Amino acid sequence: MNHLLLYLLLFGAAIGVILAAEKPNIIFVLFDDMGYGEPSIYRAESPFRTPNLNRLGRDGMRFTDAHAPASCCTPSRYGFLTGRYPFRINQFGVLNTYSQPLIPPERMTVASFLRAQGYHTACIGKWHLGMNWGGGKVDGKWPELRIGSHMAGGPNAVGFDYFYGFTHARNIGTIIEQDKIVASVNAVENQPMMIARAVGYIHERTRAGGPFFLYFPMCPPHKPHATAPEFVGKSRAEGKGANYADWIYQGDHMLGRLLEALKETDAEANTLVLVSADNGAAGKTYAPLRENKGSIYEGGHREPFVARWPGRIKAGSQCDEAIDLCDIFATCADLLDSKLPDNVAEDSVSILPLLLGKPEHVAPKTVISQAPRGELSIREGPWKLINHDGKKIELFNLEQDPGETTDVASRHADLVATLSQTLKKHMKSGRSTPGVPQKNDFELSLEKARKKPKKKITGSEDQ
Repeated sequence: MNHLLLYLLLFGAAIGVILAAEKPNIIFVLFDDMGYGEPSIYRAESPFRTPNLNRLGRDGMRFTDAHAPASCCTPSRYGFLTGRYPFRINQFGVLNTYSQPLIPPERMTVASFLRAQGYHTACIGKWHLGMNWGGGKVDGKWPELRIGSHMAGGPNAVGFDYFYGFTHARNIGTIIEQDKIVASVNAVENQPMMIARAVGYIHERTRAGGPFFLYFPMCPPHKPHATAPEFVGKSRAEGKGANYADWIYQGDHMLGRLLEALKETDAEANTLVLVSADNGAAGKTYAPLRENKGSIYEGGHREPFVARWPGRIKAGSQCDEAIDLCDIFATCADLLDSKLPDNVAEDSVSILPLLLGKPEHVAPKTVISQAPRGELSIREGPWKLINHDGKKIELFNLEQDPGETTDVASRHADLVATLSQTLKKHMKSGRSTPGVPQKNDFELSLEKARKKPKKKITGSEDQ
């Protein structure tokens, strides 16, 4: 017992030394629709070239059981920014250009938290969490968005000092800076503009001094596959899938540009870089995982996740603990030795001890995932229970059956009952972490199909 106490004290002291140092910069790069099996560091036989993602994994830590909160775009981004599961606001699908903001300004986000801690914060890239373009429809039509049009309720309203990007992939040609449309471009021009601005931001902030937080949600490999001319053929792929492979390569190259900018500005050593994706690949399944984007099965939401922090995260390390993107919020708070209020980041668990190679200091996380049709799943250890919107229950042992080929619910009635009760408890209490119970924005039932929200807008959605 004395040895254990001494060990805990020494670990606490080590954390204290880290926290006493200069606040680290934090960069989170989010690929769009990247499947777990697409980076070759995750699947050796992958045909896609991802040299920078591979290098980042070799220089840092690779997670093998990381999850997006949802198997489609909008709810996953909500989960990352708020540290809160999106089923709590009944957000299962995606938004379009004229959708209202999902995050109210009074809800603390990882960006507003870090800004309060002295960070300069920026979002450069795809937002997809709603914007208020004012006025509503005129004569049954939404206003045409032109250069000079203003919006409200976007990234600046929820903690970002600077925003440069676009609403979502179907509107990729409309470039917004802060709260105003500043350009209209061809799709192929968008991503070069985004990465140039992100690299410039790193240089600007390192000159200005003080820590910064950069959220870089890119477009690849999501449609449109708008590969810039200089990347055509660079993937070395041939045939029908060559353009898709080139697009992935362009996304990986943008990641490399960010890493080079950190090296050029001598900011590499004091920057925590996190890279993941918002959901599985669109229409592409990679064995052994089952299905892909939009599915409650592993191919829909298990994601690549790599982290690098030179001198702090052991190079070439691997973590097999289950985590999700909601955990980034609590990790940032832990990194800065700051306690979050009970009504903030209710589903976020710090993975800082995992990053520092101390998994014994983290309680295993209950991971809840969702899919657009209303399905919810809960993970505890190797067991995954799926509730298909009150219509059907399935149970899988992912340790023995990562491909979810055999439903064993009928053999484990007690376990089904226990996991179902745990899911209900986490849903009802408004949180899946210890703390004071909180109120959900929407109460779901596991016994009957989800009540679909009334559509307030029209137009095609960006799936």
